[in-house]
Amino acid sequence: MPVQVVTAEFARTATRPQEWPRGPAPEVAFVGRSNVGKSSMLNALTRRKGLARVSATPGRTRALQFFDVAVRPTPAARPRTIRFCDLPGYGFAKVSKAERDRWAAMIEDYLRERDVLRAVVLIVDARHPPAESDRDALGFLRDGGRQVIVAATKTDKLPRTRVGAALRAVEADLGLARGEVVPFSAVEGTGADALWARISAVTAPAASGEDGGAGA
Repeated sequence: MPVQVVTAEFARTATRPQEWPRGPAPEVAFVGRSNVGKSSMLNALTRRKGLARVSATPGRTRALQFFDVAVRPTPAARPRTIRFCDLPGYGFAKVSKAERDRWAAMIEDYLRERDVLRAVVLIVDARHPPAESDRDALGFLRDGGRQVIVAATKTDKLPRTRVGAALRAVEADLGLARGEVVPFSAVEGTGADALWARISAVTAPAASGEDGGAGA
């Protein structure tokens, strides 16, 4: 049964650990290339069209953006809060090397140190083979012991007859099991329920060790 999103709100922007939101809410981060559609995915997952800022210019997200999302996994369940973190994109952003280095340090600190982080959604473009930066990101996350959910976006831009082959190619390139990649299209609204199922599983009280309450 699809997860019901009760509320979704922007929480805060952070560039330093001291600014990260406090509280026990389990967290899921989203990372990918600068033009892969992270903001569109967040808006589709939260059913809030303007929650995350969508820009035509890659690299506009220059800090960690946190969002609090209250959900009901089942109609009878009481709402519980999951926090999303939108990480700055990598790859095509037209910024200075010093700025890229600052982003990298900020992201690495978060991914290494954030104790409430339960999983990272690594977003790739279904239309193309994963880039070296995608493989590097997956390796970094795995080396750090982070649970990774891989989602392939923009499946609406592929002929339906090619989607399956494209997903298998991504899985083979990244060394993933068949069926491990979640196909996603913010345009068509497909894949949100499947991705929510993965997110719910890794943030459930039994998985996260939390009591499942709605407090952040």
